[in-house]
Amino acid sequence: MEEAKKICVYSGTAHPQLSHDIAEYLGVPLGKIHPMRFPDGETFVQFEENVRRADAFLIQPTCAPVNDNLMELLVMVDAARRASAARITAVLPYFGYARQDRKDKPRVPITAKLVANLLTVAGVDRIITMDLHSQQIQGFFDIPMDHLYARPVLVPYLKQLVGDDPVVVAPDSGSAKMAMNYGDMLGGGFAVVAKRRINATTVASSHLVGDVRGKVCVITDDLTSTCGTLIAAAKLLKENGATKVYAAVTHCLLNEVGQKKLLEAPEIEALVTTDAVPQTSDLGGKLKVVSIAPLLGEAIRRIHDGKSVSSLFYINH
Repeated sequence: MEEAKKICVYSGTAHPQLSHDIAEYLGVPLGKIHPMRFPDGETFVQFEENVRRADAFLIQPTCAPVNDNLMELLVMVDAARRASAARITAVLPYFGYARQDRKDKPRVPITAKLVANLLTVAGVDRIITMDLHSQQIQGFFDIPMDHLYARPVLVPYLKQLVGDDPVVVAPDSGSAKMAMNYGDMLGGGFAVVAKRRINATTVASSHLVGDVRGKVCVITDDLTSTCGTLIAAAKLLKENGATKVYAAVTHCLLNEVGQKKLLEAPEIEALVTTDAVPQTSDLGGKLKVVSIAPLLGEAIRRIHDGKSVSSLFYINH
């Protein structure tokens, strides 16, 4: 691979504000790029500056509209490759299709692997992403991947809300490891809620393992879209004597249904999240957003300089 001579940061249309904040952290101008749609909906992208031998970082969370944003990223990658960028790194603060990561029913796809293949074939040399829905997705890529965590960003803010002795709660068994890691960083206890999914939008929380009586609780998860899992868990915690319940998720993908549910859920004091995907409202102060731009910016700088990013997994880096 040709040696890259400079950092070039480019933004798709999914989240230009985050891209601007990352470029500002790095002290570099946001690259000039012209995306557009043809009348029939086709995506077109043109780089409006020289990217030859550039270390190009293309920032695009594949949030809603997922298919449009994913296709735009693929087109950006192809354009950068054909313009002779030395290295192309796709920065996906949120990796869409991550929930389709296994064959759990007959005749269904593993779409997370398909997306990994598409990115690789398009010409991506490296991936930066954050809090994947499952760790095994890293194995879907045959190119280097830097998997970052939102905990170093969210934990300092959470400490101000929950104090020194919270209980961190996993809303289902799949989130147990994440919750334990949050518990270690917050210096608190740990509990797990047993969840039964009724359908794609409805869940029922039935059993609680752990003592939450008289405690402030924090429910942690990688993402939420309808808030069903969080609210069901919060109700169970309140029934078992929790004094206050907060939620912390990396990717807040709330649709209108989810926003309405959160606003009408007195059990949850606040939902703390990141700006990995754009937020249109703070829901009357109930949604607290913490920026990951410095974390992603520092990761980009270290990757460009050939330095380790592992210290970014901790608060004091």
